[in-house]
Amino acid sequence: MQPLLLLLAFLLAHEAGTEDIIGGHEAKPHSHPYKALVQFLLKDQKNRCSSVLLRKDFVLTAAHCWGSPIMVTLGTHNIQEQERTQQVIPVREAICHPDYNPKNFVNDIMLLKGDSWGPLICENMAQSICSYGQKNGTPPAVFMKVSHYLPWIKRTMKCFSQQVSC
Repeated sequence: MQPLLLLLAFLLAHEAGTEDIIGGHEAKPHSHPYKALVQFLLKDQKNRCSSVLLRKDFVLTAAHCWGSPIMVTLGTHNIQEQERTQQVIPVREAICHPDYNPKNFVNDIMLLKGDSWGPLICENMAQSICSYGQKNGTPPAVFMKVSHYLPWIKRTMKCFSQQVSC
């Protein structure tokens, strides 16, 4: 249960105030290789969101984390320091859920497709991603249940992997 809570805390959007964890403890460096950081520009302002590596060529994040350009950072324990294991990969394609509504954050889920990376998978399953929450980090926060979107995720990854029309 504790690893799942740690994963969920990591997946919260940066704007939700999740950078302050009360009563937690630092994870062993590089013990969660499926974690990814999405950084993007929106209206000339730098933003970032947490995300999860699903497969060597797909990252799952919230659709409101779209901007240009989008970069994914993998292999880092402390984003404030440059690490030997760190990879910063430009996103080749951002694929928002077709029914995403930015006004009410319905279907706030997006797949990102950077270059071939090492195959990193967390037990072949992601549980949820944070859609949105209070800027000061207080409840409530809304989480997207990833399993609900598995048909769309699988179909979209297959289409874009084979470069065919979806």
